[in-house]
Amino acid sequence: MGRDEEATLRALTARRAVMDGLIARHRGRIASTAGDSVLAEFASVVDAVRCAVEVQDAIAAANADEPDERRMRFRIGINLGDVLVSDGNLFGDGVNVAARLETLAEPGGICVSGAVRDSVGARLPVAFTDMGEQSVKNIAQPVRAYRIAGAADASIPAGERPTLARPDKPSLVVLPFQNMSGDPEQEYFTDGMVEDITTGLSRIRSLFVISRNSAFTYKGRAVDVRQVGRELGVRYVLEGSVRKAGLRVRITGQLVDAATGAHLWADRFDRTLEDVFELQDQVTASVVAAIEPNLLKAEIQRAQRKPILNRWNHL
Repeated sequence: MGRDEEATLRALTARRAVMDGLIARHRGRIASTAGDSVLAEFASVVDAVRCAVEVQDAIAAANADEPDERRMRFRIGINLGDVLVSDGNLFGDGVNVAARLETLAEPGGICVSGAVRDSVGARLPVAFTDMGEQSVKNIAQPVRAYRIAGAADASIPAGERPTLARPDKPSLVVLPFQNMSGDPEQEYFTDGMVEDITTGLSRIRSLFVISRNSAFTYKGRAVDVRQVGRELGVRYVLEGSVRKAGLRVRITGQLVDAATGAHLWADRFDRTLEDVFELQDQVTASVVAAIEPNLLKAEIQRAQRKPILNRWNHL
């Protein structure tokens, strides 16, 4: 602005036109603008991330024709959370976190929260780089932040999606269980069981659990657990099946090392289908109680396999 106000304003207006068009195309709504900032909300976190990547790609293309001193770069922060709406404006911690993430992004870059990373999972061919826990202004708890980059071409086959960085603690995904009964009405019970197990495991503070939404992108697909581990950035995969015969139901589960494909734990649970919710609670408690010590054992063995390096200095 100090060098050429009119040219800067024209450049900003042109780039804002690009942003506004892409936000609308991806079902977004601009809630407010101030100076060179834009606050937008989206119905889908996938739409928000895809839009952000396309915005940065479009602006980078526009900057290519400009000299270095005339190039205009934007930072983008994305968060998933509840907000308060008043007169069309957005308020609350969900908005504040997004604003803080924006400040952590590099010029021309995108920074997202852990909730965004979990929800997107492998549904977009973008790579996430873990930035760790970030202490940000006016937010009581540290925020898990990820740097994101990559083209938002969702048509790229799943096998070619980039590998996600694994968290620094045991990480696990509960894949949708297979309904072996051949009864479509049992799908609700099977999916409910998976959701309960996911919730139960997520209460273990030492464990990083992928969200249900990301896990269910694999529903109905034949998957290789090692590929799932690479795509979601997890060390362990829990898969299983549900089979019903009359008033009896058999639920099987197996815990697999995503790196090697080795089975770490497997069990089955036979119950009477009298109270669906009580049955789900019983099986969930049994699975969580069985998996926690097996994960601990696997992590100890994993640590023991790491080479110990000694450094000697000659004085």
